[in-house]
Formats: sequence, C-alpha cells, structure tokens
Amino acid sequence: MDDRLEAIPSAETSPHDEAPFEVDVTGYSMLPLLGRGHDRVVVRPCRTSELTVGRIVLFHLGNRWIVHRIRHRDGERFIMAGDGNYRKTERCSAQEIIGIVDSVIRSDGRRIDCTSRSWRMAERLWLALPALCRRYITAVMRRILDRKRQNKR
Repeated sequence: MDDRLEAIPSAETSPHDEAPFEVDVTGYSMLPLLGRGHDRVVVRPCRTSELTVGRIVLFHLGNRWIVHRIRHRDGERFIMAGDGNYRKTERCSAQEIIGIVDSVIRSDGRRIDCTSRSWRMAERLWLALPALCRRYITAVMRRILDRKRQNKR
C-alpha cells in the first residue's frame, strides 16, 4: 500500500489560480500532523525564495499531487518526505511545486494556521523524535485509523 499523502483538488478551485485554494488530503505519510481522516489544507502559490527546508508544500509527482515537507534543497532541486515516512523520499524541481500549505482545516471545521506557535511547536516536537520512534508511533496510528474507517463501513 502506498502511504504517501495524496492530495485531491477541490472542485471549486484550480492550482493555477493566483489565490489560495483548498485541497483534500488522504493517506498516512504526514501523520500525526495531517491525514487524520478528512483534513483539508489551504495552499497558496509561492515564490521559489519561500521554498525553505521545513515547509510543507503541494507538488506534482508523475500524475499525482502530494503534500510533503521539504527536507533538503539544492538550488532548484528538492528532496521531499512525509513526516510519518521512515525512509521514503521524493525528488522534485521548483517548477513541480504548486504552493505552500498555509493552514489546515480539520474535519470538525477548526482552522489551524501553519505559522502559529502551537503548530510550529507540534512540528518541532514530532521531528525531534528519533526516526525509529516516529515509525512505531505512526504504525500504531495507522492501525487505529484503519479500524475506525472499517467500522464506519
């Protein structure tokens, strides 16, 4: 099973607009911060200078849209990875990056600004954990979410 956090564009918006737009996200690769069920993200177009290590972005990979964090930048080339991924990474160019994730909309309607102190603290705490710890925590979370989804059917 592919655990990358896939993004599905909203019917009302286009990634080619200059205005921010909402994207539904699925998958587990950004657990625990994203993908807990029916999260949406607000993406805004950006300049290349804004694409810094640590930012969460929406980018094209083949014919898919993916939401991941920038792990490394080498000029116009980027290495991306999901927060919940233990070893998987993707490579893309600046031209394949559609925009920066500005905020998260939870299934209950709460909107979380990705520049807020609480969001940045959660990011730092999660990413400070050793990779092996993050791997086991996300494995447990995936099982819990899978069971919840199966029980809803």
